[in-house]
Amino acid sequence: MTDPQDEPRKGEPPTTPADSVAAWRRMADGAVLLDGFHALKHALRFGAGVPVAVAADKAAALALADELAPDVRDRLAGLLTEVPQETYASLVPRPHPTAVAALAVRPSRAGNLERLTRTPRTAPVVVLDQPRNLGNAGAVIRLAAGFGATGVVTTGTLDPWHPTVVRGGAGLHFATAVERLTVDELPAGPLFALDPEGEDIRSLKLPDDALLAFGSERTGLTPELRARADHLVALPMRPQVSSYNLATSVAMTLYHWSAFGGAPA
Repeated sequence: MTDPQDEPRKGEPPTTPADSVAAWRRMADGAVLLDGFHALKHALRFGAGVPVAVAADKAAALALADELAPDVRDRLAGLLTEVPQETYASLVPRPHPTAVAALAVRPSRAGNLERLTRTPRTAPVVVLDQPRNLGNAGAVIRLAAGFGATGVVTTGTLDPWHPTVVRGGAGLHFATAVERLTVDELPAGPLFALDPEGEDIRSLKLPDDALLAFGSERTGLTPELRARADHLVALPMRPQVSSYNLATSVAMTLYHWSAFGGAPA
């Protein structure tokens, strides 16, 4: 029988492998999986609550922090528990090369909605209209965070907090507001939808309070989103080239917005 004095105190990270694994099993279903060193690093930088984190080689993880993230090194030293490689691998769907993983508290929907709907907005909201590819959605969230976008909204069935999306976003979900909404629930603001038949983006200035909407990788914009759009916008593209990757389209559009003086600060 476990001595209660050996149990981690409430609010403190577990410090033994057994305690860490027990805490992980208890919280896994409702928490956000941070898969790899970089996801954990970014989550900590942007204020995520991280109740448990493990590493197969804590010394190697801290050496990586010394090199790439000295700003969070001390927090990692107090948070990470070293567990055997087999134990680490049993906790994650696919082991990461850095052999680091953690669980984070998902931001509240109410808090994200408040951020998305707050006016005046100083940076656009990216809208992914019924995306299909989890990795592409993660890459878009990473881009949006880097450009300082207000948030990323998805419509349709894809869960933007799916572990594969979080992995693709390198933990930067915590640097922006990420939610799934219907078209009717989209925040207020002029909606610029990317479409090959739209006006050349180079002739436009995208306002800071814009919604920037991108159709799915295969089928483009849905009729509902198209009907909601205030402007159709096209990216420059050589004839006979059919399309850009979704993340590339988002990057080009956010860069065009930022070139007129938008964030990052």
